[in-house]
Amino acid sequence: MSESILTSIKKLLGIADEYTYFDTDIIIHINTAFSVLHQLGVGPDIPFIITGENETWDQFIQDNDKLHMVKTYIYLKVRLVFDPPTNSAAMDAFKKQCDEYEWRLNAADDDWLKEDE
Repeated sequence: MSESILTSIKKLLGIADEYTYFDTDIIIHINTAFSVLHQLGVGPDIPFIITGENETWDQFIQDNDKLHMVKTYIYLKVRLVFDPPTNSAAMDAFKKQCDEYEWRLNAADDDWLKEDE
């Protein structure tokens, strides 16, 4: 069974799964990152959103080999708006990493990124 998107992003942010106070904020930021990925042509043809902990990574892209970069990208995008680094060098590194992932995902072959119909 695939891991919950919300749960895994919370874990990367250092937030315990049972602590739900920031869930709405995190969901909004995750959905914003999914919107960017949709504009890049990554994922299903219909824009993907989450509403809670029930949505899983394999609902977005079923091939786990494709998910590694997407998971990291979503985490970085959420981290930048939810809990940005206070150090400007770290902030710049996060932004550069996001830019690189966007470039790589945009440059990737459509067959690699699109869900099979």
